[in-house]
Amino acid sequence: MAKKTNNKAGKDKGKGGAGGTIALNKRARHEYHLEQRFEAGLSLQGWELKAIRAGRANIGESYAVIRHGEMFLFGAQITPLISASTHVVAEERRTRKLLLHRQEIDTLIGRVEREGYTLIPTALYWKGNKVKAELALAKGKQQHDKRAASKERDWAREKQRVLRQHNRDA
Repeated sequence: MAKKTNNKAGKDKGKGGAGGTIALNKRARHEYHLEQRFEAGLSLQGWELKAIRAGRANIGESYAVIRHGEMFLFGAQITPLISASTHVVAEERRTRKLLLHRQEIDTLIGRVEREGYTLIPTALYWKGNKVKAELALAKGKQQHDKRAASKERDWAREKQRVLRQHNRDA
C-alpha cells in the first residue's frame, strides 16, 4: 500500500523530488548583471520554517554580507504566522546565517572585496526538506544598460510575434 503525502503549500514537491520555488527576486535580473550562482543553506528557526511552508517569504530587498568569515542574509522578510509560539520572539527581518563550504566563502570574499561584486539572493527553494537560497555574484547596471535590456526584450517579443504571423500565413 502506497503512502499518501500531504502537500500543504502545493509548492513542496517538484519534478523528481527536486523541490519547488518558495520566493523569487525578479528585480535582481533587471537591476544587476548576474554572473555566477551559488547554492547556500539557511539557518532557520522553527517558526520561520512553518511560515515559509505557508508561503510567507519575500527576498525582494535582501542581500548577503560577509562578516568575520561567515555569510549572512540581510533584509529577507519571513512574516510569522498568527499562531506562532508566545515564548519565541518572531522577528520577521532578522539576520539569518547562510551555510556554505569554506572554499566557497573564501572565493566569494575575494570576489566581493577585490573585484567589487555584490551578493544578491535570486531564489529561495526547497531541496528535499531543506530550504536553500540561490546567491548570485552581481554588478549593478547603469540606467542605460537597463534601457538597452528592455529594448532587447521588446525586440525579441516583436520578432516572435512577426514570425508566428508569417508562419500562420504561409
